[in-house]
Amino acid sequence: MFKKDVKAPDKFDTLVGKNTIFQGNIETSGTIRIDGKVQGEIKADGDVYLGKSSEVTGNIYANNVFLSGKVEGNIEARGLLNASSTAVLYGDILVQNLISSEGSIFEGRCKMLEKQNSDSKVKNTRKKSEKKSDSTAYSDKN
Repeated sequence: MFKKDVKAPDKFDTLVGKNTIFQGNIETSGTIRIDGKVQGEIKADGDVYLGKSSEVTGNIYANNVFLSGKVEGNIEARGLLNASSTAVLYGDILVQNLISSEGSIFEGRCKMLEKQNSDSKVKNTRKKSEKKSDSTAYSDKN
């Protein structure tokens, strides 16, 4: 009922097909879709779309990441990380926004980026309070 539909763009600047294995680093200023296997780092100024059949071994740096496949590596998204129900992620994430659908698998640490704001006083206040508090994403109430 509250699910937000994620619409893929009509055009991708780079496409790694389902039957493709790419070894090495990828850098693009646009949007990339991966349906095959990539062994290396992915850096995109645009968005990264990882299809159900995708397998990435390496770190991903992008504006937004839409994950439906498997990643063994860290993800840094300046905007959104959207992990669908078929997503498998073994690695740490650094994101501003996170959507994780029921059934997705995530093993790693998560750190949320602060929304960029022109008021630096708000940023500094929050950072000071974060330093005072050391919390974890789970609790043991036994």
